[in-house]
Parts: sequence; C-alpha cells; structure tokens
Amino acid sequence: MEEEKINIYFLIIVLGALLIFFVLFLLGKIFSTIEYIYATRTNKPLFIHFYWPLRKLTPDQKQFISKRFSFYRQLNPRKQLFFDHRVSGFLKHKTFEGRSGFVITPEVELYVAATAVMLTFGMRRYKLPILQKILIYPEIYRSTITKQDHKGEFNPLLKTMVLSWKDFLLGFEHRSDNVNLGIHEFIHVIQINSYKESSISGDIFIDASKEIINKLKTDSYRNYVLHSKFFRNYAFTNEFEFIAVLVEHFIESPQHLKQEFPDLYIKIREMLNYRMNH
Repeated sequence: MEEEKINIYFLIIVLGALLIFFVLFLLGKIFSTIEYIYATRTNKPLFIHFYWPLRKLTPDQKQFISKRFSFYRQLNPRKQLFFDHRVSGFLKHKTFEGRSGFVITPEVELYVAATAVMLTFGMRRYKLPILQKILIYPEIYRSTITKQDHKGEFNPLLKTMVLSWKDFLLGFEHRSDNVNLGIHEFIHVIQINSYKESSISGDIFIDASKEIINKLKTDSYRNYVLHSKFFRNYAFTNEFEFIAVLVEHFIESPQHLKQEFPDLYIKIREMLNYRMNH
C-alpha cells in the first residue's frame, strides 16, 4: 500500500513537471510569435533590458567610461546602470591577453568592453559568444594568419579578436575622421555573431545589412556612392567592410552621414536599434 502511494506521488510530480514544461514552452512560443509580429512592424525587439540581479561598476570605472564615451554620458542614470551591468557581464565572459610585451590592465579591458556594449546597447543579447578571446599588441603586428601587418582582425574560427592598442586609442582620439579600429572590428564580430546566434536583434541586423548591400548592388546607386568620395576606398573591399565603415561614420559623424546619405543613416540606426531612448 505504501509503495502504491509513493508511485502515485511520483507520477503526480512527473506529470506536474511535464505540465509546467509544456506551459513554459507554450508561453515561449506565444512570446516569440508576438515579438516577431512586433519586430516586423517596428524593426526592433519587444524589449531590450531586463536584468536580475543588476551588476554594478565602481565609481572609478563609471568615471572612466563617462570620460571616454559621449554615448554613456547621454544615457539617463537608469540606462547607465544597464550599461554598467552589460560591461560587467561582457568582461566576465571574455579573456584578454597581451602580446609583444603589452600589459593588460583593468582600464584596457574596460575600454574594450565599453566599446562592445556601446554598439550592442540596442540589442537584447550583448555578450557576443562568437568572441571569447581578445589579444592586444602595443602597435601594428604581423598576423600569423595572413602573414601581413595588421592593425586589427577577427578570427571567428578561433573566436579571437586581435587589436593594435595604439590604433585602438587613435580611433577614439580622432573622433571625426570616421576611422575607429575598435568599432570596425566589433562590427565584424556582430556581423558573424548575428548569423551564428539565433536572436531577434541578430535577424534585424542581418535584414538591414542585406537591404543596404542590395541597394549598393544597383549600378546607379553604387556609382552615386563611389563618385561621392564620402567613404574611404577600403569600404569597397567587400560587403562586410562596407557595413563596418558605414557604422564608423554613423558613430563618429552621424549628422554628416544623415545629411549626405539619409537612407543609409536610417538603415544603420535600425540595424543597431541605436536610439537614445532605448
């Protein structure tokens, strides 16, 4: 009799667990459908920020970021807390290594992480799992892959980004030349990650990218862009490079891009969901 009771209780527990799993699965499907419809109409996720518990940065870390990122300074205090949480989360999932005598400091890690978070702040997923390791050289280095001198590169097979620290800093010191190594390389990471990791933000990023590239494939529009001399020649190396250079312009001189190419400006803003009222 006692054994029968135990079996009945066990069966109830199993059925209850299956019911909970089914309900959660059904709710997930319903949410995905609602968000898909919402994203189709608005070109943005249904929500972006929801964290528990909320990780915090120290006052010194916050001051470091605020001094170097105007994006951060324009966020309200609540959004700055979200930014802080993402920086902390990003750093928790990445490893940094110095090369050719370069010493990795907390400030170096913070600068790189804040760059990534700035670019993904309009996306729900921000940890970029396609990237695990960041190697930093003091200056231009000889790539072990291409056997050529590089300022930066991203290897998705090794899940590794490589940066010249001198050129990384120059990208932020000259804020209106539309050349920023950190932004450029992280856009490549986001590009690959969007294809590898299924997410609503990744889908929006890919769709907007395709619209830009398809537009560029039109002879009349491509000639218009080429003759404008607005973008440096490197932008026309391939489709990936064009998007990366375009984002550099969007971040560093948004009003100039908006004035010259309002259609591209709108697509990049849509691609990154880059709105100050995230």
